[in-house]
Amino acid sequence: MSIWNRIVEWFSDRSERDRLLLNFNNSAKEAFINGMAPTMLKAKISRGCKEYHHKYSSWLSSGFRIEVFSGRQLSKDEIKLIGQVILSDDVLVRRLVVLGWDTLEIHCDEGNFGLRWQLKDFMYLGYK
Repeated sequence: MSIWNRIVEWFSDRSERDRLLLNFNNSAKEAFINGMAPTMLKAKISRGCKEYHHKYSSWLSSGFRIEVFSGRQLSKDEIKLIGQVILSDDVLVRRLVVLGWDTLEIHCDEGNFGLRWQLKDFMYLGYK
């Protein structure tokens, strides 16, 4: 593959990643405003966890971080529940992996506690 093709591919992936973040954040805002979600979520890119890298991981910024704006420190169980909702969406998890993310991180706006998951462990590889 020529260097030009790699550059074009990188920008294409970058654009898809940015679109996914924008769509996720817009949907999360609407769900919060309409009362369908009890807290406001905002996704952004983070470094990720080096130990979670896979074949398709982005060279830099391989973490998909969701910040939870709740106004209080969430319990570990509350953060796990948010993670389970995200990880139960097979299409979203596969899309995250294909677009170069390897780590899902959930953190709240209060305190320093958060959790992370290795995305490839949650890809459904069987047939439905």
